[in-house]
Amino acid sequence: MSFQGIEKAFKRINGIANKTPVMTSRTLDSILKAQIFFKCENFQRVGAFKFRGAYYALSLLSEEQKKQGVITHSSGNHAQAVALAAKILGIQATIIMPKGAPINKINATKGYGAEILFCNNSLEARIKTTEELIKKRNFILIHPFDSDNTINGQGTVAYELIREIGNLDVVIAPLGGGGLLSGTALATKEMCPDAQIIGVEPLMADDALRSLKAGYIIPSTYPNTIADGLRTSISERTFNIIRKYVDQIITVTELEIIEAMIFLLERMKIVVEPSGAVPLAAILSNKINVNNKKVGVILSGGNIDLEPFFQLLKKKIA
Repeated sequence: MSFQGIEKAFKRINGIANKTPVMTSRTLDSILKAQIFFKCENFQRVGAFKFRGAYYALSLLSEEQKKQGVITHSSGNHAQAVALAAKILGIQATIIMPKGAPINKINATKGYGAEILFCNNSLEARIKTTEELIKKRNFILIHPFDSDNTINGQGTVAYELIREIGNLDVVIAPLGGGGLLSGTALATKEMCPDAQIIGVEPLMADDALRSLKAGYIIPSTYPNTIADGLRTSISERTFNIIRKYVDQIITVTELEIIEAMIFLLERMKIVVEPSGAVPLAAILSNKINVNNKKVGVILSGGNIDLEPFFQLLKKKIA
């Protein structure tokens, strides 16, 4: 994990991963008296930043490893990313998903051709099931965040943003397992040494903040937050990077997350899932001082189950 590693990852995934747009809102800038630049990874392949790290990690496997097949555990976005990356590279993928994973993410993962096996809704169950299958079938593990290659791949989000926009005063990213925030921190500290780096997690899943205060990792126990992509615990690897490079961790409520999603949909006409909206939630709730600052915000994904919304519309015309 290094800035050089992120540069190598960027060169390898360039032309395969989407160069996602950077969007702004004059309304928001006027309200906040700041310049906010949204890096829209909701327009990435599979609808989330996870494709970057998954494809990079899979592309580095030897031919022998590719023949063994790969496995991962994920509630959705990383599952889809590994499934698609594996399909592109001709690798068989097996995905361990919790029973409570969103149905739209399950269906998308199946659609990319991966084998899905379900486990109980806990990190312990995910890890145990994955480890048992690795022993039984000799799979190669593609971890969602606890991997140098995955983190370098995820770091290309901030790398790409800063290359386009230039120097930033603040960079804000969601925080779940910590892969995106770790990569963001490594890229930002090299490219914008004076920038403040902030991670945002749901108050209902604040294990990272509690871990940093305690000085050791306090595991998450599958918290009840709508931000399903941020339910997992940080690892020793991401914990150490965050502790070294990240300036602040902020928490947001479930209502604040929903309000941020509404703003993005109504004012900017973009669909962002709860996990992706947490950075804006922190800004809109005045938990981050952005006055007169140039701010980079990573919208990490846009995979929302829209079926209930369309069912409601159908009922109105029935």
